[in-house]
Amino acid sequence: MSATLRNLEGQDEAGILREIQAALQGLKFGSVEITVHNGQVVQIERKEKFRLNASSSKPS
Repeated sequence: MSATLRNLEGQDEAGILREIQAALQGLKFGSVEITVHNGQVVQIERKEKFRLNASSSKPS
């Protein structure tokens, strides 16, 4: 549904791990994608899916 991009330039390994942890925080359905370019993490993308409950009342 939504993608979040954060600039990771100049961050150390601990900072990158904190960003990955933040992307996973509270995620129930979805994915976290980590993009690596030339051996460096350049992007973390979070995609979250929301499940909607079907209406309990059916038409007669």
